[in-house]
Amino acid sequence: MAYDADVIVIGAGLAGLAATAELVDAGRKVILLDQEPEQSIGGQAHWSFGGLFFVNSPEQRRMRIKDSHALALQDWMGTAAFDREEDHWPRKWAEAYVDFAAGEKRPWLHAQGVRFFPVVGWAERGGYDANGHGNSVPRFHITWGTGPGLVEPFERRVRAGVARGLVQLKFRHRVTGLSRSAGTVDTVTGEILETSDIERGQESSRTVTGAFELRAQAVIVTSGGIGGNHDLVRANWPQRLGGPPERMISGVPAHVDGKMLAIAEDAGARLINRDRMWHYTEGIQNWNPIWDNHGIRILPGPSSLWLNARGKRLPVPLFPGFDTLGTLEHIMKTGYDYTWFVLNQRIIGKEFALSGSEQNPDLTGKSVKDVFVRARADVPGPVKAFMDNGVDFVVEKDLSALVRGMNALTKEPLLDEAVLRREITARDREIANPFTKDLQVTAMRGARKFLGDKLIRTASPHRILDPKAGPLIAVRLNILTRKTLGGLETDLSSRVLTEGGDPLPGVYAAGEAAGFGGGGVHGYRSLEGTFLGGCLFSGRTAGRAAAKAVS
Repeated sequence: MAYDADVIVIGAGLAGLAATAELVDAGRKVILLDQEPEQSIGGQAHWSFGGLFFVNSPEQRRMRIKDSHALALQDWMGTAAFDREEDHWPRKWAEAYVDFAAGEKRPWLHAQGVRFFPVVGWAERGGYDANGHGNSVPRFHITWGTGPGLVEPFERRVRAGVARGLVQLKFRHRVTGLSRSAGTVDTVTGEILETSDIERGQESSRTVTGAFELRAQAVIVTSGGIGGNHDLVRANWPQRLGGPPERMISGVPAHVDGKMLAIAEDAGARLINRDRMWHYTEGIQNWNPIWDNHGIRILPGPSSLWLNARGKRLPVPLFPGFDTLGTLEHIMKTGYDYTWFVLNQRIIGKEFALSGSEQNPDLTGKSVKDVFVRARADVPGPVKAFMDNGVDFVVEKDLSALVRGMNALTKEPLLDEAVLRREITARDREIANPFTKDLQVTAMRGARKFLGDKLIRTASPHRILDPKAGPLIAVRLNILTRKTLGGLETDLSSRVLTEGGDPLPGVYAAGEAAGFGGGGVHGYRSLEGTFLGGCLFSGRTAGRAAAKAVS
């Protein structure tokens, strides 16, 4: 039986596009499958803020950030905390990825026309010792054009392959099985779904109109993770993070369901670290949703007061932007699945950004003029829209009214005005002079020593209850599902491995389906800016390796 292509790629997200682009460069014939309509090409990367992790970049050096390969590797390993036998390949992928981020990653992207916002962000600051979790220096580089700007060159390369007759795009093809001929996995079977003209990200029809069977010398799985499947998230929820949330909102559409991982496992692949996952604690319900239960993450500066459901401050160092999973673990052990930011208009205007390409039209549209307009605004337009329309926001002139509004948003009125006033007043007293025992105030002042934070991300320290800085604002924060950190175990050539540690013949994996490399390159935690980069690096690796294998 003849082959239909040299390689079949399953999943048209960023990892799948990167793998296909490399195969095209090598002159291989590719079939790219995806269960969603063509308008969803690029997958979750399209919706992203476009953050990328670079080490010792020109942007860092211009901002007087002293970074190095050694420091980045120290941060990565301290954050990942690899401690399992199955971390052998994830650790090797981590070493390779830091090499990539400190070396050819930026020039490779730059050569394809990708450009970056000049101010580097400082995500996941950690707050522990030098060998612990977190970025020692700012490394979060925002793509000029956000997620769509990063997808564009890879989509362009793939469509050039279509024009050359090397690539067949088959959307609405849902894979249901992988099988072997003569010992190699070379057959992909599935269902053809009816045509759908829904908008990108919206839930598409699952009506089956036919079946397919395709054969190739190699198969690359780039189908994503499980973040849209809350039942699967709860089933894999680790005990170390407490019980799973009663209520979660979705940072990804429903089709990010993890079903392809089970199909690969049935074909003989080894799935590891399924209990490692990355969910955000600063989620807010989108007032203008694209998919069901659509949530947006707040990218906060360091000044908001973070309170639990009863109005008590979260412990050190669980400040905004410091330790995502440490905060998640603490929250889930309180018995409640939500928390609060309390702040004022001066803070929200300077410190709140919203994750997502659609929430940053100035950066996504590559408009220098609009970036300056946002920088000069008291409150950026997308943030103001949430203040006016978001169900998780309470805006009031005085604390009594704020507390009443907060209690109205929850099942039980747990907040006591006297308790909240005591917390805020005590914090405000620490602002009066340059000396403090409040480590969050120390962190705020430390942040402003970095020029990027001082210019656009950290408000000048002031009293939250200062009427000149008002009105007061409270934001109910929800658990927001996002990334799968475990995945299909792969070696450094992106070959999928079996339970016995041998390559599964003919099968490769990349992107979130492979834990962004090796079955979990991040270990237990991420340094941020590493998911998109992990898709690119593992997708490129898989494409190049498969191209050699089928030559």
